[in-house]
Amino acid sequence: MVSADAFRAARSGAASIDRSDRGRVLVSGPDRASYLQGLLTNDIAALRAGGGCYAAYLTPQGRMIADLFVYELGDVMLLTLPRTAKDRVAAQLDQFIFTEEAKIDDVTETFAQVAVVGPQAAKVISRVLSDVPHTILDALPEHGNLRTPVADQPAIVTRIDDTGEPGLDIYVARPFVASLRSQLAAVGVVDLDLETAEALRIEAGIPLFGRDMNQDTIPLEAGIEARAISFSKGCYVGQEVIVRVLHRGHGRVARKLVGLIFDGPTAPPSGALLRAEDREVGHVTSSTVSPALAKPIALAYLHRDFLTPGTSVEVDGSLAIVTALPFVGPQA
Repeated sequence: MVSADAFRAARSGAASIDRSDRGRVLVSGPDRASYLQGLLTNDIAALRAGGGCYAAYLTPQGRMIADLFVYELGDVMLLTLPRTAKDRVAAQLDQFIFTEEAKIDDVTETFAQVAVVGPQAAKVISRVLSDVPHTILDALPEHGNLRTPVADQPAIVTRIDDTGEPGLDIYVARPFVASLRSQLAAVGVVDLDLETAEALRIEAGIPLFGRDMNQDTIPLEAGIEARAISFSKGCYVGQEVIVRVLHRGHGRVARKLVGLIFDGPTAPPSGALLRAEDREVGHVTSSTVSPALAKPIALAYLHRDFLTPGTSVEVDGSLAIVTALPFVGPQA
C-alpha cells in the first residue's frame, strides 16, 4: 500500500530511496571515454569532469541490453545500471577491450547508493555534507556530479531524474551507509518504501528496465530516445537499426509505451492484456493507484494504431483511456 506520509514527503519535502537495485561499475584508463563512445548510445566523449548523461547499451539488432547513467568523475567514469543487467554489461565491456587503455571494475559491493528526492533534497543533504552549501547542489546540472566528504567520509553526489521527483544520489563506502541513513533521518528525511517510490515513478511516466523495458525493447518503443540517444555522434552498437527506423520508417514503431487511466477501482497487474473491439492491442507493464490523481494508472505498450491520447481500450472489462505522459509533473 502506498504510504501517504512518505508520498507527501517526496512531493513537498525530502525522502530517501534504497538503491540496492542498482549496480555500479567503474571504467578507468585514458581511453575510457573513446572506448564507451563506440558502445553506448549517447555522446560519452563530450562529457567533462562533473558531467554525466543517460544512455543505453544495445545489441547489434538495436535491442536493449540495459539503460544506464554515465558520470565522468575526472579520473574515472562511474556507470550505474539495473543490478539485474550489471553482470552481463560488465562482462561484455571487459570482453571488448582489445588495444584500448581502459579497465572495468565492478564496485557494486564496494559502494552503497542512497537517493534523496523531493524539492527540499539539496537543502537537507547539505546539512550532512562537510563543505557543500545547498546552492551548489541546487545548481548541479542534469546528471552533474561532485565529490565531497560526508561526515569526513569520501562520497560522490550525482543529480538524478529517474525516480519521479528531482533529487540526488549519494554514494558512500558500504560500511558507512547505515551512518549516512541515520544522519539523513536526523535532518528530517523520510524513508520511501518501494511501493510508494513506484507510484512516484509511474506518475512521472519513467520506464524501468526489467519491467517497462527489457532485452526485446528498442529505445524508440520506450520513448527514451530524446534522453538516451545522441543523433550527432559517430557510430555505436545498434545504431544502424535506430537510424533505419528514424529515417526509413519516419520513427514509427510497431508499439509504443503510453500512459493509461482506468475507470475501475483497482490497477490491473503487470502483463494484463489490453483489447480494442476483441482485438489484442497491448499489455500493461507497470501499474499503481495514483495518490495524486486518486485513480488507477499504468504504463503499457500499445499497438501504434491506438496511441492517440483519448483512445479507449479495455482490460478485463474495465475501460482505460490513453493519456499523455507524464501523468503528474514534478513539484516545484
